[in-house]
Amino acid sequence: MTLHHVAFGDGVPVLALHGWTPDHRLMTGCLEPIFSQLTGYRRLYPDLPAMGQSPAGDIDSSDGIMAAVREFIDEQIGDEPFVLMGESYGGYLSRGLVAERPEQILGMGLICPTGTLWHKDRKLPEHAVLRTEPGVLESLTEGEDFTELAVVQTAAALAAYRADVAPGLAVADLAAMDRIQENWALSTAPESGPVYTRPTLVLCGRQDAVTGYEDWYELLPHYPRATFAVLDVAGHNLQIEQPELLGALVREWLQRVSQGLPRVATSG
Repeated sequence: MTLHHVAFGDGVPVLALHGWTPDHRLMTGCLEPIFSQLTGYRRLYPDLPAMGQSPAGDIDSSDGIMAAVREFIDEQIGDEPFVLMGESYGGYLSRGLVAERPEQILGMGLICPTGTLWHKDRKLPEHAVLRTEPGVLESLTEGEDFTELAVVQTAAALAAYRADVAPGLAVADLAAMDRIQENWALSTAPESGPVYTRPTLVLCGRQDAVTGYEDWYELLPHYPRATFAVLDVAGHNLQIEQPELLGALVREWLQRVSQGLPRVATSG
């Protein structure tokens, strides 16, 4: 299966995997403002099967999605070392890839990553709204579900949601996703292998009522080079609610990753 994708820049490959239901725009919207200020990185943003413009075909499990991602890596990156980023469910897949290819993946960065796969087992905070602006709620169109997850309800956050999140939600193949979710767990648990000793970044929202943050405490020993940050005033759309902190922490992580590379990629 050939996954639809967009790509920018040249240099060390960066593979960015979006979360469950949105498409590649979830990642380009928050990461390109960061990477466009850097040099030496080739960014690859695929649509996962059943999402965006990538068809599901006969895929009926996360193993099938992972197989499609492996094929994409083989086609677009080959044996070249690369940097990996994942958001939410994309973080779950990223953990699986690190278990399979620890020597090829130079560093892993995660945004609001899934720690415990099944919703019923997650430790979650209550949804809270902590920042608002007048007129934002009145500007919503009928059926727009921005408020369902938004901790920050400002005009800027709404604009980012409309550009980066909502378009993917509108085109997802929900029937195929329901089929895949029946076999949602990867056959090989992500942390079942040796610890991952490369630079890692784990960013969670303190008010994330979808994936939470507490489930990550027991996973951290598997990632001894991880910066683990729980950001206040941030829910499951941390990337559009705390963009400045996201940028600062991603750039610092990339500096740590680049210290183990030839001087072909820079973070400034």
